[in-house]
Amino acid sequence: MIKTKKLEFSYDNQKFFKFHDINLKKEENLLIVGKSGVGKTTLLHLLAGLLKSSSGSIELFGKNITSLSSDELDKFRKNNIGIVFQKPHFVNSLTLKENLQLAQYIANKKDNFRIESVLKNLNIFDKAHNKTNSLSQGEKQRASIAMAIINSPKLILADEPSSSLDDENCVRVIKLLKKQAREFEAQLIVITHDSRLKKHFKKSIEL
Repeated sequence: MIKTKKLEFSYDNQKFFKFHDINLKKEENLLIVGKSGVGKTTLLHLLAGLLKSSSGSIELFGKNITSLSSDELDKFRKNNIGIVFQKPHFVNSLTLKENLQLAQYIANKKDNFRIESVLKNLNIFDKAHNKTNSLSQGEKQRASIAMAIINSPKLILADEPSSSLDDENCVRVIKLLKKQAREFEAQLIVITHDSRLKKHFKKSIEL
């Protein structure tokens, strides 16, 4: 269950955002569409616990994350949330496998079989020992998804995953995200300005 209620946020009391309430049942996914500047990434960061709301509440899987301390929030995020950022977040001096091992280490998890399974599922197992800065754009995108799901999150948040992609690759990426969410029993929320994605989601809201 994912719920938000009367969620608001402001940057230095100058830029204010008010967001639609979200109410997702188990196994439901959500597309959030909006133009630049309407607060899409801000909303994603609020849902991920990377920003604190000015008012309102966010309930994820029975836990009101707006009431958690910073330490509690960090722990909750590591165990429950995976983020596909608009720009990949890798340690470029490490291989893809080492980046995934680092993500597991931060979450106090160690599971080489899980790494192998995820990389095979995403068809990049042969890139496990490559440095991330040597990967192609498509491989980096899959690697970003691998980083998001490596610790078996209950929620996957994706920020503009189809940005700058042609129609064919747009469809491929969104199907891949939905497939990963389904196979690893996670819920998926995608934030985007790309109206092409609407037909791939039963539930969507516009900011």
